Amino acid sequence: MEDVLRPLIVIGGSIVVTLILGWVADRALRRVDAARPHTPLWGLLRRCRIPLQVVLGAALLRGSYDSTGLDIVDDHHEGIGQVLSLVLIAATAWLIIRVSAAVVESTYSRYAAGARDAARVRRVRTQVTLIQRVVTAVVIVVAAASMLLTFPGMRAVGQSMLASAGLLGIVAGIAAQSTLGNLFAGLQIAFGDMVRIGDTVVVEGEWGTVEEITLTFLTVRTWDERRITMPVSYFTGKPFENWSRGGAQMTGTVFFHLDHSAPMEKMRDKLHEILQDSPDWDGRAWNLVVTDTTPTTILVRALVTARDADAIWTVRCQVRERMIEWLAAEHPYALPRIATTPAPGDNGSSGSVIGRPMSDADTHTGRNAADAERAGAERAGRNAVRDGDGRARRAG
Repeated sequence: MEDVLRPLIVIGGSIVVTLILGWVADRALRRVDAARPHTPLWGLLRRCRIPLQVVLGAALLRGSYDSTGLDIVDDHHEGIGQVLSLVLIAATAWLIIRVSAAVVESTYSRYAAGARDAARVRRVRTQVTLIQRVVTAVVIVVAAASMLLTFPGMRAVGQSMLASAGLLGIVAGIAAQSTLGNLFAGLQIAFGDMVRIGDTVVVEGEWGTVEEITLTFLTVRTWDERRITMPVSYFTGKPFENWSRGGAQMTGTVFFHLDHSAPMEKMRDKLHEILQDSPDWDGRAWNLVVTDTTPTTILVRALVTARDADAIWTVRCQVRERMIEWLAAEHPYALPRIATTPAPGDNGSSGSVIGRPMSDADTHTGRNAADAERAGAERAGRNAVRDGDGRARRAG
């Protein structure tokens, strides 16, 4: 009877003590969290209740295993002890990861709540994320090594590997050169402040936002919701555009191909009116100038500003749409036109110019026609000179 009651009392007592200690710890954290609502650490630590109970239960069972009297079964004594040791090591690693995650997340939350600079917040977020990943990787490696060392056979293997540690280190370094390069590149990105989570970047001709940074790769979410995954070593070895570094404010341009008779002053007034109606314009700067001319059109550039890349895109589209709509309705003569009848003075006729908006094909066709007309005029002039010379010789 004693052989049955003793294991039940020891095992049951260990489980009860584990549950009681977990409940007490949870109640204490809840009270501290209620007393300090501005510190999220205590509420986040409540997530550690389950791994804490597993650690306590495994430790109590491992420590009291010899008192259960089950060691009379020699065939399973070492196996059960080995399993309890492995569970204790794994649960301890789990608890450490949960605690470190709670501390890191609490630190970032407190900093983000009081910070006013969005760029610094993204920088801290990138750093704490990579720190958390490094801590997790180190804990997992140490826990796995500790679990392997609990096996007697692995100890002999470890001793034999130590003798050739130098050679193995060289071989491993050469084989894992790319992986180690990405690892150190990830740390360099985190603490060098080259790129942060949430930054707007242009890589390989693609525009997007940095969505995730790990120790080995970086994910960019494009405007059309595609994901581009690149090794972090790319950002330390090649140039790229970071539109968020030094501030997210941006300046954009909108170009118009218009007729020479376009009303510039009225267009400036209309541009200012459009920007004042746009909630995405930040009010920093704007202007409208003629930047180039051609025989058929002028190139007008509108300059606008906005708080970030998304807002500048919206402002540019609004300016382009509303300005073209206003020109077509109020000043259609300002849109590019092509001549469809001879101009006044050609062949003694008083022709007119009938216009319509000109496409790229129309512009190309018009230029070809103008070139052909000039060539014909030059040939006619040369023929007239030759005819005049011939008549003069005959008269002489």
